[in-house]
Amino acid sequence: MKKADVVILGGLSGITAGISCQRHYPDKKVVLVRKEGTILIPCGIPYIFGTVGGPENNVIPDGLLESNGIELIKDEAVSVDREKKIINLKNHEQLQYDKLVFATGSLPIIPDIPGVEKENVFPVRKEFDYLRDVLDKVREAKNIVIIGGGFIGVEFADECRKNPGVKVTVVEMQEYCLKIAMDDEFCDDAEKKLAEAGVKIYKNEQVIAIRGNDNVEEVELSSGEKIKADVVILGIGSAPNSTLAEEARIELGYRNGIKVDRFMRTFTDKDIFACGDCCTKESFFDGKPSAVMLASVATAEARIAGANLFSPVHHNSGVISVFATIINDRAFGVAGLTERAAKANGMQVVIGEASAPDTHPGGMPNSTMLKVKLMFGKNNGIILGGAASGGKSTGEMLNVISACISHRMTANDIVLFQMGTHPALTSSPIAYPIVNAACKAVLPLSGSD
Repeated sequence: MKKADVVILGGLSGITAGISCQRHYPDKKVVLVRKEGTILIPCGIPYIFGTVGGPENNVIPDGLLESNGIELIKDEAVSVDREKKIINLKNHEQLQYDKLVFATGSLPIIPDIPGVEKENVFPVRKEFDYLRDVLDKVREAKNIVIIGGGFIGVEFADECRKNPGVKVTVVEMQEYCLKIAMDDEFCDDAEKKLAEAGVKIYKNEQVIAIRGNDNVEEVELSSGEKIKADVVILGIGSAPNSTLAEEARIELGYRNGIKVDRFMRTFTDKDIFACGDCCTKESFFDGKPSAVMLASVATAEARIAGANLFSPVHHNSGVISVFATIINDRAFGVAGLTERAAKANGMQVVIGEASAPDTHPGGMPNSTMLKVKLMFGKNNGIILGGAASGGKSTGEMLNVISACISHRMTANDIVLFQMGTHPALTSSPIAYPIVNAACKAVLPLSGSD
């Protein structure tokens, strides 16, 4: 029987947990068990179908494990005996552990729609060979229907439309695509960029049936309209992959995620940890359960879990939720709460908005107008969230906003923010959007406006 100080079950966040463990406890033997032959970059999956050209261009090399002293076992864990601290593998071998980390990720949600089992109807699975087969079908398709207008849906739409001669349609049940993630004005801008790219969007609609013989031929909407489809992609979202933990009698929590504390320990067993999509999360703002599933959150949790395996080092402050996407060459993203979410929770807020070119002067090559919206608590002026859209600098702009949120900075703090600028790289120091948006919120927060 093979023995290890730490056994990690899973993929992407498991790699980060293992590296974190080795950095904090270099004398420990760490083994990672996964059934997938190749690990994909989850956020890069939509880009397999356009920009990067195939799953082989969207992988995390196994050399990353070897260079960090982590042993890889390509096999599937089928059961965990917590009393004996033994993991049973599919090939009938056993693995004994001192500490165990579940990093088993998530699985795609498959909606209960008549016909969803037909050929060429594809949930988004994080499997190399499976996605290569989906890519072959996408390249042959003339009509692609994507069910769901969240991140997965709009990114797939924007990438699939790059295949010549294809018609791409998104069906979204909300009044806006991306409504759960962004405020209306940003949703509207994102939809316009999709439309400019030739993507057809149906909103306030539901797919009630997927029609065809063995293969999908069309989808039927709640309005009665029918849309031709050679391929259907299910972009409904994901759910925690917690079956193995449940079978080991480990307590589950919100959305059947593995229930963990702020040190990423399971409530059931002090020697078992969990991180990433498979475990529960709490909001940074109010401690309530969060359904956010982001690779950035998963890897942050994995760093905490790895560091805490043998001694409490890090404490998880909760999910801020920072994301960005790009649609038809324009980036969109949010850090923290949206205005809609804050008001739904009864918060009184003050908004500051600013726009500026992301170069100075704006006539520099490839300059893009950058739009920023910041939101502050009316009673204390502390930043609650921010949104941005623009060029490539948008992603890092959102990371700056997230840092402001994590340190609970006020509008006045941000007004005093000292930024580094360069004509070809950033907005002007006079018009820097984060600072100017905060400036515009200061008077309303003081009650002078």
